[in-house]
Amino acid sequence: MKPKALVLQAHGSNRDFDVIEALTLAGADATGIPLNELRMNKTLLSDFQLLVVPGGFSYADALGAGKLLALDLASYFTDEISAFVESGKPVIGICNGFQALVKSGILPRETREKRLEISGTTLTFNEQGHFECRWVTLKPTSQNCIWTKGLENIIECPIAHGEGNFQTSSQSLISNLQSLDQIALTYIHPNGSPANGAYPINPNGSTLDIAGICNPQGNVLGLMPHPENHIHRYQHPQWTRGVNRHSGLALFRNGVKYASELI
Repeated sequence: MKPKALVLQAHGSNRDFDVIEALTLAGADATGIPLNELRMNKTLLSDFQLLVVPGGFSYADALGAGKLLALDLASYFTDEISAFVESGKPVIGICNGFQALVKSGILPRETREKRLEISGTTLTFNEQGHFECRWVTLKPTSQNCIWTKGLENIIECPIAHGEGNFQTSSQSLISNLQSLDQIALTYIHPNGSPANGAYPINPNGSTLDIAGICNPQGNVLGLMPHPENHIHRYQHPQWTRGVNRHSGLALFRNGVKYASELI
């Protein structure tokens, strides 16, 4: 039986059908549902085993990237999403979706065991001061995160954002992320060596080259790059030269496999 995946569609989201295809290839039964429809039937969320907040420019990034979508999540779906997350079901927010998860407080999230200062993390303007659209190389680094657990190969996929610079207000928050194995993905050189902040290998200036983080429980992942846009060999910019490697599909297969075990 295929797990059911809900892809949240907000005004301005534009990668919803891309991620639906990625989830379908990974073995899920994926459905796009507009946010307003979900507002009218909040219990609908409990029918699904996996939730995706996709990329795009929700509400035209008014007041800041992902901020208004974050207000929707925090204002209308707090109880429903909290129950979804606490039940262990997988959640992924990509690019604009990552921004919404962070700004709504869903990531990095507080737990009963160890409270984390959710207001001390943000995704701000790229260090270079402009929109970045390029391919990047990612290293899965967390064995705590169900989306990256067991992944040994690097991932190559595009990024497209103006506010992807992950920063924290204190070193203690970074230490918390490290100690709880919440740093899920980092930017690296194509040869596998650390980016060490070098531009454009790290395209936005994120601290510790962070490309994605998870919650302490490991079932919620947020990342800036777009693995859903490298799931077919012909999507790689060098595919006509025979390059066929490092797809982002493995990430979705992990999430779907985990969700299937919850049915």
